[in-house]
Order: sequence, then structure tokens, then C-alpha cells
Amino acid sequence: MTTVAESGSAAAAIAALDDVLARQRAARRAEGMPSAAVRRARIQAVIDLLVDEYDAIVTAVDEDFGGRHRGYSIMNDVLGSLGSLKSSRDRLEEWMAPEHRKAYAPYDQYGATAEIRYTPKGTVGILGTWNAPVFTLLSPLASALAAGNRAVLKPSEVVPRTAETLARLFTERIDPLDVAVVTGGPAVAEQFTTRPFGHLVFTGSTSVGRAVMRSAAENLVPVTLELGGKSPTLVSRSADLAAAAGKVAGAKSSNGGQLCVSPDLVYVPRESVDAFVTALTGAYSQLVPTVQGNPGAISIVDDRHARRVAGLVDDARTRGARIETVPDEQPDGRRTPLHVVVDPPEDTAVMREELFGPAVVVLGYDTVDDVLGALGERPAPLALYWLGTDDDELQTVLDGTTSGGVTVNDLMLHPGLEDAPFGGVGDSGMGHYHGREGFVEFSHARTVFHAPAGAGQPPAALYPEGFEQMMASMITR
Repeated sequence: MTTVAESGSAAAAIAALDDVLARQRAARRAEGMPSAAVRRARIQAVIDLLVDEYDAIVTAVDEDFGGRHRGYSIMNDVLGSLGSLKSSRDRLEEWMAPEHRKAYAPYDQYGATAEIRYTPKGTVGILGTWNAPVFTLLSPLASALAAGNRAVLKPSEVVPRTAETLARLFTERIDPLDVAVVTGGPAVAEQFTTRPFGHLVFTGSTSVGRAVMRSAAENLVPVTLELGGKSPTLVSRSADLAAAAGKVAGAKSSNGGQLCVSPDLVYVPRESVDAFVTALTGAYSQLVPTVQGNPGAISIVDDRHARRVAGLVDDARTRGARIETVPDEQPDGRRTPLHVVVDPPEDTAVMREELFGPAVVVLGYDTVDDVLGALGERPAPLALYWLGTDDDELQTVLDGTTSGGVTVNDLMLHPGLEDAPFGGVGDSGMGHYHGREGFVEFSHARTVFHAPAGAGQPPAALYPEGFEQMMASMITR
């Protein structure tokens, strides 16, 4: 039998997608409610695949990027996915337990009870992205399987070797009625979003996220969108400037800046901008002293994205922005120095578009209220960072901003919390995975009301004598 993973052309992949989706739905009807043991076994099978086959996966990612440090891929994609899978595996019974709710009067007086039972939505379709090509598939998969669903995965076509490797491994090791993989280009991805999944997950750009949501609406499919945005960092006047610069340097060196929670905009007290830029470039040069032949300098994923990042920086340069390049050398293929863009005009491309690469914007500010006002004019980002020691200022920032999540006194750490939801808000996405909230995201919260039985229950007649008075007596403040 031809599986989704083995299909070559777009038409064949779409036909195989429809076939496996129909077979998964039939299998779900035949199985009924999957037990905790069944869910755990499905999650464990994916864990075993990762543990046994991580070397092949990491090699494929490295080849797709043209230079991505194997240790980084193990940390981000393999261990990150394992963390999500193990957390879900180990807390199934706790999450699956019915939640008791209070019945309402007068039925509660006659012994009525109520509860919420979390039931699977069916098959979850998961569209991953290229920058974290394994994590953006398997981390939401952990929540989907914990909730008792089946799944179809669509890896990004930007990393074809990784997609092919995942498809082969899942075909060899995982029952496609539990988890299947479909590969292909944009045509397959577009058709994927039009299918009647029980839930759809997409990680990528805001513009494509809008298109995914429109397609899903045709079948009234609920969506989880993880979309990124221009995540800001606010360096307080109470912060240690050198330590703050070091944290930003570390964040920008991670995956070559190609992360949805990478800091795009760094707000620094105006009087400290020059000192901060000097500290930032110095710290980055310690981490990435050269890009020439340096395996620690992670490549931009392909030529198109490299040209896009270069174009953003060039536009700022022509508009008069100061550009600091570190290390001060030419790119080595797609291994590219970090470009620090200082105080560009508000209408430049670097101020509007997500950078998603080795570039960062440093902006001087006079007051924290000025920063909050500027952020309030922007779409809500996926992440917000604050560095400092002034607790009152921190509270002002938390109360005065909106973002998917926050890390205080460091960068990019909150997405690693397995016991807390990860997701965006507004233009940076909707919905979330991780933790109990991820389990709930991929479940239908089904209310069950147990009416009282036998003698003593309320009158069954629609409007018995005295009904109006009984209803009126319940009107209270």
C-alpha cells in the first residue's frame, strides 16, 4: 500500500492525504475513546523514534541549512520535542480526569451533578516550519496525542532532506493510522489546509497564517497559529548594561537569529545606546569570532532568505541608519555576520518586517512610557523581554503591554516551560500547546449534566401551578 510519505507528485500526495485522513477517521470511530494506555503507547512510539533515529534527523537538518551545528539541532529539535512528548506521556491520567462542576438550582437540591469530559477532536493536521523543523511538528503532536487524537504531519518544503527523513522514519516505525506524514511543496500545503481536520496547527508567517485560517474556515476547523512577530527587548535603566548586551548577543547567535521568539527590537536608554552597541558587538564577537568556516555560526537556511535579510539591512543603510557588522567580514556562503541596525527611521523595512535572521535593531528611548506607547502601536509580538532590577518598572511593563509570553531578565526561556502554554496573541497567533493547556486545546470540552432520577425531582410539567412565583423567588441580587 502506498503511504502518504511515499507519494512523489503533489497530486499523489494529496490523494494519499485524503486516503489516510479517511482511514484515520474510520479507525477513530471503530476504536471509540482511546484509553490512557493507548495514548501513552502512541506517544512512546514517537519518543522511541527520536531516541533511536536522532542522528539521521540531525544530519538531514545540517545538510538542509548548509551548516547548522549538530549540538544546536539536538538541543532545540530533538531534546525540545522529547521534553514535550515526555511531559504529555507522564501526566495523561491527571489531564484526562473529568472535572466536576456545580449543578444549578433547583436541580442541585435534588441530587443533580455536572462534569466536563475532555474528548478527542479527531485527526489533527500539523504544518511545521523550517527554522525548527522537528520541534514545530512534534511538540504540538505531543499535546494532540495526549488528547487522544490521531495526526497528519506536513514538514516544511524549505528543508526537503529533513522532510524526507521524517517521512521515511514515520513510515517505517509508526502506524499511519496513528500518525502519518505528507511531504510536498506549497501546493500540497495549500490543499492540506482545506481538509476537514478536527483541528489544524500552523507555524509560520502572519500573512500565511491568515490564509490558513481562511481555508480552515470553509470546514469550520479550529486552528492554532504560531506566527512570531517583532519581539521587543526593553533594557531598563536599572539593568547591568554589559550583562544585558551579553544576553541579547546570545539570543541572536542562537540558530542564526532564525527563531520566532528571537529579539528583533532592543530598546535602550538613549544615553546608553553607544555603550550598549559596543558591549553587544563585543559579546557577539566572543561567541562568533568568525563566520569563515565556523560550524558554530549557523547558516541562513537558503539563498532567498539570505537575500531577504540583506535587503532589510541595505534598506536601512540607504535611509541613513548606522550599521555595525560583527564579525567585520564578508559572509561565508550563507554563514552571515550579525548586523546591528541603530536607530533606523520608523518607516524602514527593518522596523516593519520580522527579521528572522542575523540582524537586530537597537533603538534609544527617553522614558519607559515612550516605549510602551511605541509597542502599543505595533501588533502584539510572540515574546516580550525585560532586563533590569526595578520591580515597579517591571510591573508597569507587564501591565502596559500585550504579548504571547514574557521572559524577565533573560531571553527566549519561557517557550521551554512544558507546564505552561506557549502561543501568540493577535498578529502573533492564537491558541497554544504545552502543558495542560495544550491538552485542552486539542480536546473538545464536553459538558455532561446528570439530572436527578427517581422520586423527589422537580415537577416535569412545563408550567405547573405556582411556577411563576417559584421563578420570581429566585430573582436575587
